[in-house]
Amino acid sequence: MKLLKNILLSGLCSVLLLSCSKDWLKPEPLSFFAPENLLVDKKGYEAFMITLRKNLRNSMYGELHTIVSEGVFSELGAAGPLNNNGIRNMDLQVTPSADGNYSVLDNYEWSYRPIRVANTVITRIDAIEWPSEQDRNGILAEAYFHRCYWYYLLVNEYGDVPFIGKELTAPRLDFRSHARATILQKLTEDMEFAVQWLPETTVPGAPSKAAGLHLLTKIYLATSNFDKAVATATTIINGKHKLMQARFGIDASKTYRNYIWDLHRPPNIHAAANMETILGTIDRFELPQDARTSGTFTMRNYTCTWWTRVLDSRGANGTVDNGPQYDSLGRGNANLRPSNYYQYELWSDPNDLRRRDGNWIFKEDLKYNNPRSADVGKPIDPTKLRARADTFQHYFSFPYYIAYVPQGGAGQVPNGGNGDWYVYRLAETYLLRAEAHYWLNNFGAAAEDINAVRRRVKAAEIGAADVTIEYILDERARELFAEEFRKSELTRISFIMAANHLNGYTLENFSTKNYWYDRVMSKNNFYQSHLKWGENECRISPYHVLWPVPAEVINTNTLGVINQNIGYPGAEKNQAPLTEITEND
Repeated sequence: MKLLKNILLSGLCSVLLLSCSKDWLKPEPLSFFAPENLLVDKKGYEAFMITLRKNLRNSMYGELHTIVSEGVFSELGAAGPLNNNGIRNMDLQVTPSADGNYSVLDNYEWSYRPIRVANTVITRIDAIEWPSEQDRNGILAEAYFHRCYWYYLLVNEYGDVPFIGKELTAPRLDFRSHARATILQKLTEDMEFAVQWLPETTVPGAPSKAAGLHLLTKIYLATSNFDKAVATATTIINGKHKLMQARFGIDASKTYRNYIWDLHRPPNIHAAANMETILGTIDRFELPQDARTSGTFTMRNYTCTWWTRVLDSRGANGTVDNGPQYDSLGRGNANLRPSNYYQYELWSDPNDLRRRDGNWIFKEDLKYNNPRSADVGKPIDPTKLRARADTFQHYFSFPYYIAYVPQGGAGQVPNGGNGDWYVYRLAETYLLRAEAHYWLNNFGAAAEDINAVRRRVKAAEIGAADVTIEYILDERARELFAEEFRKSELTRISFIMAANHLNGYTLENFSTKNYWYDRVMSKNNFYQSHLKWGENECRISPYHVLWPVPAEVINTNTLGVINQNIGYPGAEKNQAPLTEITEND
């Protein structure tokens, strides 16, 4: 990863191609797609918006993407593969120079790429004469949205980071870290402007006013502006978006399914009937190859490796990687192996539709599928695996209604095909407002928001006395698995507690004592037990509440100081972060 060459020195590069020459000091003729050639009229600016919407997919598609990584760093589960790709012992495997291939370091660069594109638009917004104020400010509002979206992730994954707020047209090696709180205040100002100009209705994949309000609600929560978070969430909830509570979309005629299944079908995410989508990505097999991703990889990331190393009663291979079961369940790799907390403890209500009517594949449903096996068609016997430890990766239950995304073309490996995905939907808005009410001690109002989500899935309602931050996080886990950036939300809540001196947490000791670590250790059985086989071990430490800043980013910034997070090598060189964002930033 060459972040300072490829990203921060972006003024020398084509914005749309998102790449630089390795010889970045060598003068090159301007690309046709360079800002000077493209940002000459409204259509040119709209082309940049298309690039930014495409960039929303950076953290959600492909194997071992950021949402998977964040799940591994949470109470939801642990890394499954038994090879060297599996992060388990975070102390040894997650460093400023290594991350076990789980996107921990890459996500730093992935976030700054779209920030660079947005900054080009923001800096050049007045380079043309606009047809109207709405045209100008609508484009500027969307650029602000995208920049704020990525900075929100950065400050909850890495804490203090450099705030780059303008187009860079010359090399810079003197960046410094800005304080997380300072960046969040800037995001607040930008999004308060943006929500005034974002349109009520947009094309699929583009942020609307509701999407802007949803992001602003998250930012208000992060800055402890809880009354404002209630207000912005309420504006969305009282608007056109509604929780889906009836069958719709491509599988509506399949009576053995329910509307929770419908809600999670990728072709239904942008269906006209779906009133719950606030913002989604666009990724479809029928798009040109350079306009689609490698796929969701949901069946690879979230399902067990049932198709290999599974022995039958005679000690022969009982499963194979072909046939109808293989096509349906996919080539699972357990990249996020769910914990007992997610598999069992969350699901005490037998009426919860998210857990019923074929929405899950339970381990007891897995069958031997090798035609040559003496047990073909029978349920897999976990006592017959090659080793007892194999149950970790090869035999567990999983949420099929989330994982099942069929491949678009014949002959493709069933890893989880192309498909649209949620960025924001209304169920989360209710849970964000519930959290804001919780911090304000409005427990009755918080319970009602949680119950709006629970009523939709036929689960029992709760009372005001049941409302805790733990319960809100439980409901988020039930509702938003594989959608939310789980660790980022846990870290955001950890910062709220530390900033407000709740439960003995403080900002001064954030990397040695924090809510994120305490919750993960109280819920995740793999980290609790330090699950071990061979030389592999599940282990985390409190300082993993923040990910390491890539060493290469720090080392190549020779004229300035980009801070490393406490607990990782290099933090001893830190300087006080900047607490003001200037025009030069």
